[in-house]
Amino acid sequence: MHLVWENVIKNLVALWTGQYRELDSGREDYELSPETWKIIGEATAASGSTIPSAYGPRPPNIDTDKQACTADSWSFWTLYIAPVVLRGRFRHEKYYKHFIKLVKILHVCLQFEMTRSEVADVRRGLAEWVEEYEKIYYQNTPSRLAACPLTIHALLHVADSIEAAGPVWASWAFPMERYCGMLKPAIRSRRFPYTTLAHYVLDTARLLQVKLVYDAADVLSLRRPMQDMSTTFPEYQMCALLPPSRKAVTLDKAVHDKIISHLSTRFEAPVRDVRAMLRPETITQWGKLQILGGGDLVRSTTLGGIREDSRNASYVRYESLVDKFSGQRNRPSVFELRTFYGELQHIVSLDVQVTDTAGARRVETLILAGIRTCKLDDRPSPGGLDIHYYTTTGRYEVVDINNIQCLVGRIHDRGQWAIVDRSGSLARAIYVEEDIN
Repeated sequence: MHLVWENVIKNLVALWTGQYRELDSGREDYELSPETWKIIGEATAASGSTIPSAYGPRPPNIDTDKQACTADSWSFWTLYIAPVVLRGRFRHEKYYKHFIKLVKILHVCLQFEMTRSEVADVRRGLAEWVEEYEKIYYQNTPSRLAACPLTIHALLHVADSIEAAGPVWASWAFPMERYCGMLKPAIRSRRFPYTTLAHYVLDTARLLQVKLVYDAADVLSLRRPMQDMSTTFPEYQMCALLPPSRKAVTLDKAVHDKIISHLSTRFEAPVRDVRAMLRPETITQWGKLQILGGGDLVRSTTLGGIREDSRNASYVRYESLVDKFSGQRNRPSVFELRTFYGELQHIVSLDVQVTDTAGARRVETLILAGIRTCKLDDRPSPGGLDIHYYTTTGRYEVVDINNIQCLVGRIHDRGQWAIVDRSGSLARAIYVEEDIN
């Protein structure tokens, strides 16, 4: 995919900013003003504080910090940030729509699995995109032939490569690029660079074999072993809680009342009985939530601190049952599962007494999440992508911790927040470097 990130996208940006091989926009009008591109660069850099570090490196300012723009950062910018910050920036919508067509195709290419029909869609979609590209940027003018480099033609062969080698993540250049980056510091001699490089590769291979043969990876690791501070609960197999934590905590009255309302609905018990049962000594407040099975680490705003490396990690996507006919009193309730977004403000574990079907009483631990919801706007997603907007937050509600699905990021642009959800239809394959130390 370096064909796209290091070539096609860079060339598009150069065309939009009037810096592509001294070509102007010809009879089209796709160039953005320097002031507009400056705003786009600032919005891109600012998004690093509201997009969690789990999503990848902090995005650089693509206007002033081009040296920091790697293939990885161009990838994230193209798939998630650009559809937001470029929307409405061009004088004519057709340039934005043309770019979004490419983004949609790239999302398909980056799927973990692809069907043959999807490969055929990629082949057809890229052919149509290249044809439209020629109309916009080449304009069938021989003097503008520089707008059609070989990398544009190479897009027509992406589907063939997928059929031959599988989805692009199976053959992309990231592993080799990272490995070359590791080898560079090993060159210590200017006179015999290849000798020192060969010694480093050999020594690294030998050390790796020793670790494997003698199961000594932990002993020989140069990093301090990670201490597991998580607390798990038998009732919750999909998540764990992490410190800081406070036992016998007294919550704010508004939060306390929301928890009582949730428990009353959950157990179909009178509010007065729930209030008598919910005592401070049964309540523990936690700072972090770890979704198990390779999931995200989410921080609550009231105890865990919302930031890690100055990057907000408190906004989540969650699901909740909603009565379809809540506005109609005399109509029987019909519940459906809906998706919401919000800021995780409280993580609370409760020890409650429940009665089973045989009449026996036992203590059960419940883990609840207090979330300040985002009031999603009716504004349609850019180009049909799974990107939602909100301007203000709404109600505070309490849900079971299992309702939380994942961590989400946000991009602030022109007075609105755009929600970036990598687990939805915009999910993509990412390269994760293995620890070989």
